[in-house]
Order: sequence, then structure tokens, then C-alpha cells
Amino acid sequence: MRIACLHTAESNVDVFNTAAQQMNLPNASLHHEVRADLLMAAEQANGLTHDIERQTCAALSDLAHSADAVLLTCSTLGPCISSAASATATVPVIRVDSALAEEATRIGGKVIVLCAVETTLGPTTRVFADAAKRSGADVEVRLVQGAWRLFRGGEQAAYLAAIAAAADEAYHDGASVVALAQASMAGAAQLVTHASKPLTSPATALVAAMNAIVTMRHLLCEVPSNNG
Repeated sequence: MRIACLHTAESNVDVFNTAAQQMNLPNASLHHEVRADLLMAAEQANGLTHDIERQTCAALSDLAHSADAVLLTCSTLGPCISSAASATATVPVIRVDSALAEEATRIGGKVIVLCAVETTLGPTTRVFADAAKRSGADVEVRLVQGAWRLFRGGEQAAYLAAIAAAADEAYHDGASVVALAQASMAGAAQLVTHASKPLTSPATALVAAMNAIVTMRHLLCEVPSNNG
């Protein structure tokens, strides 16, 4: 089983490797490609452009040639997934925030989603709202003010502490589920003092990828051969 990950931050490589190790996946299960330029371009354009979408889809398609599943780990680039999925029909291409949204809203209740960067607010709100339709969950998306400045400045400990504090506040405000929308936020889950811990995208996405691989293999095995 080979899962390829398209990241826009180098630090997410370790985040996903750690999640894979905790799930006892073999060391060679994950392949990583980092395209920080795509997120940088989206931030400069204050959103996605046709050229960013084209480059993202091309990168996802390239990864699909040598993988059983592909994960797009950047929430800002998430909307690019539909075009890429249609071009790689036999290889599942998964938005990590979509997998997170499905899990977070599965049982309904009040779901508070935390984002660290402003460019992901729109895509994250849409993907969680869509998932919530299936369970009736009440979703609120919040931006952790100042968090991305800390991340960009290399202040990782302060970045994670700010997110953990926001998660504790969300639980205090009555959230039944708190979801950390971006993969880079995952380390904050262990800093949360509330008894419940937030859901993070690396773990939920890897589970979704493995399930999608199994499903795809079953479907391919059921396709009749041309030889009858």
C-alpha cells in the first residue's frame, strides 16, 4: 500500500509520518511531495486562481501514477480535488479536510472547526457545511487569530499553544467536537487541557485513504474482463 501526500508545508511531512507510525503503517507506506509555492501563490492572490488549480491538479495526477491513493493535505487547495479526481479515476484522490469533516460531523452535535490561515476559511466552511447536511450537525468555523503569523515566523511552540488555547475555548463554549482543519495544527491536540481531544486531519485522512484503497481494489476485481 502506497499513499502519496501533496503538502504545501515541509513540516507536514513529519506530521503525517508520525500519524502513520502511530497507526503502525510500514515505513515505506507514505511518499511526500512538498509544493510550498502553491500555497504562497494562493496567499498572494487571496484565493485560488485558474493557474494554481491547474498546477495542483497536475501535481496530484503525477503522484497518482505511482500510488494507490493520493492525499491533498492543504485545505486552501482543497477545491482543486474534483478536477484531479476525474483525471485519476482508478486511484482515490482525497482531501484531508473532507475526511476530517465527515468524521467530525458524523454523529451530529455542535462542531467547532479551527483554522489557522485566512485563505482556508472559505474552502473549510464549504466542505464542513456539506458534510453536516448528512447528520444535521451544527458547524461553526473559527480563525485562530495570529496563528499563521507564528507559523510563518517559525515559532512552532507558540503556534501550537495558540491553537490548543483556542480548542479549549471551543470546548468551553459547548462544542461536542473540535476539529483542527489544517494538518500543521495536529500537534496542538496533545496540548489541549479539556478531557476530549480535537480531531486532526492526518489520522482521519490516512484511515480514509486505506478504506478507499480497499474499496477501489474490490471494485476493480468485480469489473468483468474483456475475455469474458
